[in-house]
Amino acid sequence: MTDDGLVRSADDETRCWWPGTHDDYRRYHDEEWGRPVDDDHRLFEKICLEGFQSGLSWLTILRKRDRFREVFHDFDVERVARMGERDVNRLVKDAGIIRHRGKIESVLNNAKRAVELAEAEGSLAAYFWRYEPAASERPKKVTKGAIPAKTDTSTALSKDLKKMGWSYVGPTTCYAFMQAMGMVNDHLHGCFARETIEKARASFVRPD
Repeated sequence: MTDDGLVRSADDETRCWWPGTHDDYRRYHDEEWGRPVDDDHRLFEKICLEGFQSGLSWLTILRKRDRFREVFHDFDVERVARMGERDVNRLVKDAGIIRHRGKIESVLNNAKRAVELAEAEGSLAAYFWRYEPAASERPKKVTKGAIPAKTDTSTALSKDLKKMGWSYVGPTTCYAFMQAMGMVNDHLHGCFARETIEKARASFVRPD
């Protein structure tokens, strides 16, 4: 690994360091992470899964993602909002997900808050993309050492969501969400995927 955090992989591509040697993690890095998303289901899914990740690795969550999608109705916000205590009691026994009662209850709570938010803003996408940081807030060169755990913008998003009753949406969780959903491009300079993401972000029509 270089000082900047770049790794030359066995397939001869230069990537960010964090996928390591895990094939599924590399696919996530190459094909998903950082690509701009405006689909409310995927946005809701991601912010919920980032909440589950708290204290764990994303690889752990990634490998359980299919099961999460099964038990939470593919993160259909309105269906999840109708789930209740009986569902929570069932899910805390499901070894295919993270059996943390507080995090499971948070998904149900956040679904209700998401329904309210989408009604007020038109869509979750319109709300979340309002927090895309200005280019002036971004580092001129993205290296491993330059990537923050949280930012002023992710802190502002966290505070606003909490004010509306959301849970498990701290500033670090919000920044990881912003990274994954393409609101920022934190692929390292020198990573083969960075230019792909830059082009995707350039052509992406921001929701309003």
